[in-house]
Amino acid sequence: MIHKLIEWSLKNRIIVIALFIGLAGAGYWALIHTPIDAIPDLSDNQVIVFTDWAGRSPQEVEDQVTYPLVTNLQGLPGVRVVRASSAFSFSMINIIFEDNVELYWARTRVLERLNLVAKQLPEGVTPTLGPDATGVGQVFWYTLESDSMNLRDLRTLQDWFVRYQLNSVPGVAEVASVGGYVQQYQVDVDPDKLRAYNLPLSTVVEAVQKANNNVGGNVVEQSGQWAVVRGIGLVESVADVENIVLNSQQNGTPVYVKNVATVKLGNAFRTGALDKNGKEAVGGVVIARYGVNTLEVINAVKERIKTLEVGLPEGVKIVPFYDRTQLINRATSTLKTALIEELILVTLAHILFLAHFRSILIVTIPLPLAVLTSFLFMYFMGISSNIMSLAGIAIAIGVLVDAGIVVTENAFRYIEQHNVNLKDKDELWRAVLESTKLVGRPVFFSMAIIILAFIPVFALTGQEGKLFHPLAFTKTFAMVGGAIIAVTLVPVLCTYLLGGKIHAESANPVMRFLHKIYEPTLLLALKHRVATVSIALVLFLGAIYLA
Repeated sequence: MIHKLIEWSLKNRIIVIALFIGLAGAGYWALIHTPIDAIPDLSDNQVIVFTDWAGRSPQEVEDQVTYPLVTNLQGLPGVRVVRASSAFSFSMINIIFEDNVELYWARTRVLERLNLVAKQLPEGVTPTLGPDATGVGQVFWYTLESDSMNLRDLRTLQDWFVRYQLNSVPGVAEVASVGGYVQQYQVDVDPDKLRAYNLPLSTVVEAVQKANNNVGGNVVEQSGQWAVVRGIGLVESVADVENIVLNSQQNGTPVYVKNVATVKLGNAFRTGALDKNGKEAVGGVVIARYGVNTLEVINAVKERIKTLEVGLPEGVKIVPFYDRTQLINRATSTLKTALIEELILVTLAHILFLAHFRSILIVTIPLPLAVLTSFLFMYFMGISSNIMSLAGIAIAIGVLVDAGIVVTENAFRYIEQHNVNLKDKDELWRAVLESTKLVGRPVFFSMAIIILAFIPVFALTGQEGKLFHPLAFTKTFAMVGGAIIAVTLVPVLCTYLLGGKIHAESANPVMRFLHKIYEPTLLLALKHRVATVSIALVLFLGAIYLA
């Protein structure tokens, strides 16, 4: 089969070259569109459910919110485990699905079940889904800094302006606000004044809740025109809260909130803070959506920050706090460096051992083609470009070069030994065919054996599998591409590029020097075969012991 593939390729050289040009174009397109991240996602395939119940103790939250939710969510298809935690005023549930379950399908199933269980929860308690992101979704942190604004004002600016602007960037799942103080109207009720007016505390609570609302009053027609009637009651200042009516005295005088309480702007209770260089700060965390190109999302967020900074109050600036771009760039530069170094080494090796400059292209052209083939597979299998997947390609580069060198070197020696006339294209074609047939099958199956050696890696599960699968996949993709290229494109390139003067191996000073070292060493090893095998066995056992 390999011999027939080699012969077909040499008989249809134009078709082979056209196919690989198309493959290179498709691979380049995949390279541009493959999602880029720093590390593989090792987090569980999970959906998070948050539930707020203000002012309630952890035990109440556990009994009335967490327990009914967990018992109903456990029966979902594909669920591996449900983990829950209850704290003061809130509940958090992690529904972990099997790795083969699609995330958005899982979110839909959870949402359907939440709608069914809503009747079992206390009044006013509404569970919400967490962002459609993963455990490594925090891609960009920033802080709001100003010399003139306090932490509360900066937090208000973050919550009501910056956060909404960044949340609209494509690929952003959520922008979480951190640090500072959340502004709130605080009503400090005086118990003595309540008793004086004979009012319970619940009256104040209900009045404040109901007053913070706009109502519609239909329309009034005047002179053929409609005038919309509405009651405006949304609180916009401390005075609005102070003037909320609680009740009326016997003489009809209204009792206002300000008569029984002191109203002021204050800071909401908080359970944490954001510290930057020893000082409190206000900031936000940009969380990327599941499956997006992280680098594109970060760049889009930076562009949006540049546009919205114009509308910020004077003296306020947005300062990046954590940016994954640098880590991503360092990860991707690994492959670039490996490719450049490999090309340089291949060029030097050809100059030293073959002394034939045109044949350098025979070995260097398959390198980027095999890499682009790997990216094409990565794109269609949904594997992102990260430090592990790119490491697999970098590791495979050395083996990819070996295949091309073996085929080219054998063609050289065949031409030298049979005194092939390079100007006779038919004779050169037959020489390349016969020389490639000699090594084509061993080269192909040697690479296939290396590919099979990665089967145990594919058997890994859990976090270990998520960590090493990208490396194993990309190396396999590159090796498959390299094996096919070695028995199809490389022989075709040999027929075009093997020309000029072919130097005999004995005429190369480097080869003569290596022969002088290798020949006596080989003869010595063959003369003392038992000792040679014994030394190899001792080294093997020592390696096993050290491992």
